[in-house]
Amino acid sequence: MTDTPARLLKLLSLLQTPREWPGGELAERLDVSPRTIRRDIDRLRELGYPVEASRGSVGGYRLVAGAAMPPLVLDDEEAVAIAVGLRAGAGHAIEGVEEAAVRALAKLEQVLPSRLRHRVSALQNATVALTRGDGATIDPETLTTLASAATGRERLRFSYRSGDGTETKRQVEPYRLVSTGQRWYLMAYDLLREDWRTFRVDRVTEPFATGARFAPRPLPAEEDGSGEPGDAARYFGRSMAGRQPELRLDVRFGAPAGFVAARLPPTLGVPEPDGEDACRLRSSSLDSLEWVALRLALVGCEFTVQGPPQLVAYVESLGARLTRAAGPGTGAGAGRQD
Repeated sequence: MTDTPARLLKLLSLLQTPREWPGGELAERLDVSPRTIRRDIDRLRELGYPVEASRGSVGGYRLVAGAAMPPLVLDDEEAVAIAVGLRAGAGHAIEGVEEAAVRALAKLEQVLPSRLRHRVSALQNATVALTRGDGATIDPETLTTLASAATGRERLRFSYRSGDGTETKRQVEPYRLVSTGQRWYLMAYDLLREDWRTFRVDRVTEPFATGARFAPRPLPAEEDGSGEPGDAARYFGRSMAGRQPELRLDVRFGAPAGFVAARLPPTLGVPEPDGEDACRLRSSSLDSLEWVALRLALVGCEFTVQGPPQLVAYVESLGARLTRAAGPGTGAGAGRQD
């Protein structure tokens, strides 16, 4: 990497993960010499970034929290506001808060002075968030630990509760965090089982970064006969497909495609125009039947479910229950006086 500004930004991005980087590993990541790394570290220090170096055979570099924020063009109030917002969004798996936001949270909290970290925790603990959907609440510290370990290629230990309630201890090589908008998942290689696994993050407790580094393994080859390693999105889709049935959606909305697309989670697909002021959604989903039905209803317009049959039946049942819940005398004319 010969572009000095780009290399400095990449170096800073690596240093902002909560770990210590040996100079040789940084040189390998950036494809430069150790001497160039030393010069780049000096440049970052001149810019005000508190980079600390440790000596010895296992020494390296890390970015530490200083008396003030590094020059990120953020004052204390802005830094606290961003950290609280990212924590709240990450903890409740709000749509649009993806893995990049969790990595940003891990980096920001790594360089926050202690006085600001205390303020962030106090605000978070004093806040009650109202969320939609049935996604489980997740401790943001768990997410940042997993994200930091995946970025730093550091082995993890944690306790895991399976769907039937069984508690196990796991040691893994974390690969990626995946957000579906409803839940967070960790893709990792399980060292004891010698195979790839996908873990629900809300079932992970006591995550601990061991400090042991690893070389990332390639994902399993595609099953389409190509023999090529799969990417994270396709592998996650295949992993989830084996856990629950896929719903092949066919839904017609009585509203323009742009209106509906802005109110649907991206994981449910993109509707296509279908006549004047109407659109149709044909896609597949691995989410639960109940969650899909609720998300369709939350779009806020008339819609007709044409498939699959189990979704049609569930929407009919849900509609009947909601009508009964309204009770007698609560129709449009109830409570009017002439």
